[in-house]
Amino acid sequence: MKISFKYISYFFLFILGISMTFTSCTDDLNVTPKDDDEFLSETFFQDPASYKQVLAKLYAGLYVGGNDGDGQADIAGLSGDFSSYLRLLFVTQELPTDEAVIAWADGTLPTLNSQTWSPVNEFLYGTYSRAFYHISLANEFLRQTTDEKLTARGVDASLKTEIATFRAEARFLRAFSYTNLMDLFGNVPITTEADPVGFFYPVQKSRAEVFAFVESELKDLDSSLPNARANEYGRVDKVAAKFLLAQIYLNSKVYTGTERFNETATLCSEIINSGYTFANVPYRYLFSADNDKNGAQTEFIFPIVSDGVAIRATGGGMSFILHAGIGGSMDAASRGMDGGWQGIRTRKEFVALFPDATATGDKRGTFYTDGQALDITNVSTFTDGYAVTKYINKKADGSAAQRTDIPDTDFPMFRVSDAYLMYAEATLRGASTGNVGTALGYVNQIRTRAGAQNISTAQMTLDFILDERGRELFWECHRRTDLIRFGKFSGGSKIWQWKGGVMNGASTESYRDLMPIPSKTIQANPTLKQNPGY
Repeated sequence: MKISFKYISYFFLFILGISMTFTSCTDDLNVTPKDDDEFLSETFFQDPASYKQVLAKLYAGLYVGGNDGDGQADIAGLSGDFSSYLRLLFVTQELPTDEAVIAWADGTLPTLNSQTWSPVNEFLYGTYSRAFYHISLANEFLRQTTDEKLTARGVDASLKTEIATFRAEARFLRAFSYTNLMDLFGNVPITTEADPVGFFYPVQKSRAEVFAFVESELKDLDSSLPNARANEYGRVDKVAAKFLLAQIYLNSKVYTGTERFNETATLCSEIINSGYTFANVPYRYLFSADNDKNGAQTEFIFPIVSDGVAIRATGGGMSFILHAGIGGSMDAASRGMDGGWQGIRTRKEFVALFPDATATGDKRGTFYTDGQALDITNVSTFTDGYAVTKYINKKADGSAAQRTDIPDTDFPMFRVSDAYLMYAEATLRGASTGNVGTALGYVNQIRTRAGAQNISTAQMTLDFILDERGRELFWECHRRTDLIRFGKFSGGSKIWQWKGGVMNGASTESYRDLMPIPSKTIQANPTLKQNPGY
């Protein structure tokens, strides 16, 4: 079955020195919203089921954009749909790259297409705020589940043991948010359950300090998270912590100035041999509505669960990715959806990574070209640029999902093939703990599933790995980070249409490898310092 959590209302928090109101919110129509006082009271926590319900809120927060049922967002000033965590990750990780472009002219959204954003960009503010809101929820959960509080409430030993696992999962989700903040914004504050609840100015930390905090947390979680695949589907285990640790080690040179490729390769080997397995199913199964049960799930180390019945998010998460990717002459029903929003396509430079645009020479090259121009003459015209048909809200056998307005397709945040590619890259970058022959085998296993030709050792260069990561992992929220690690995001070493704001593309300033700290955040916490260049 899908994740069994109930997605519940949550409570008012004011923390981190950010001037916003966190109101009660729900995105499950089967749950009655609670007001703030109920959640702040001891009465709520007298129910043994409440602890898992709050943990479910932490997981659900990755997908939904919160509102309290009357259209009011859980973070003041942010639309519920526009503040979906996964939606914002997609916007910040994909739109500034060669993999995606969006037609919409909402506010400052077009500047993300062209790497011309400024500190007043509301989507960057949304990303920053959503991640810190998620952290604040995790912190409060940890405050409410100390041994002292549990003992005072008369929680029995069996439930205490279960809650200890919940706490480890909350810490992982907090580390995940800090990783995104470190990756996007660099120097950010760190707050934990030890900090006071209320108004205060948290101290901004260096990127290296945030890295050290995340590293310490993830290492410590190896002893408290469940073993591989011992948790419910959709919930994390110690392999997810190893995966996130491998990710930050792979990017350590960017974050701290120090290479950690040996550790990356070692962790990837452990992940690959942990019990999760590369899915020997057609590539398209990984992105179908039943990807939690069609064989693809063996590869998913950390999926963000989507369910058209249980998770009623009309504009967040996968609902956004699928709806926004449909337009022009595309038949929405053939994609399992009730319509298209004529938004996201890809750029011709990304299409060029594949041998053709028909998925003949590589089954991952799933583009819709009928009526679509390869060149993007006008960004606001959906039919300029090939559409992408990677995700579908139909089961692998072609049968219907539960609904057509809200998809069932889970988002694969961490999967085994990424560990294969991280291992290969770390090895090519000099990891003594890696083996070139093993790396080549992993890469060719990925290519065999895709129906692409195997490569030789001589062909397996770093440039090839960057391209292969694009082919395998596109629209999975990795591209911006990958391009920065390879020195090809800003600057002029890699150009694509509308980079820099001109059709043929142009070099951009190197400081854009970091997003600006949002102006509203600095106004709320004047101790914060802006990133250079902004």
